[in-house]
Amino acid sequence: MSEVVVRGSGAGFAQEITAGSHHFKCDEPVAVGGTDAGPSPYDLLLAALGACTSMTVAMYARRKGWPLESVTVHLRHKKIYVEDAVASETRQALLDRIERDIHFTGALSEEQRARMVEIAEKCPVHRTLTSKIEIVTRETE
Repeated sequence: MSEVVVRGSGAGFAQEITAGSHHFKCDEPVAVGGTDAGPSPYDLLLAALGACTSMTVAMYARRKGWPLESVTVHLRHKKIYVEDAVASETRQALLDRIERDIHFTGALSEEQRARMVEIAEKCPVHRTLTSKIEIVTRETE
């Protein structure tokens, strides 16, 4: 199990993050009251998915001996309104949508490219995000 520690002040949105031996910041953009000292939480979520996607397809291509030169993953997150089937006719719900575009560089066949898109769906972060997630929260001293 990996552990990440996040520390922030009650005065603003900026956060200091420690992940193993790595230290970095997270914040919100100025437009929403942050200081833009680092990527937003959703930017970090997209980065995790993009990095895992790129690593997973590259590993697969290496194992197959395919001529993949590079992988570029573009991600966007947005909330879209959908009709809530359980709620009343006037109530709408928000659905989180992540759009992921993958560009492969290399002399790859169409079949190889299609297979790598399928493999992207199997990256561990993708599977985590599309599974039922249990988050246990408790206060500590």
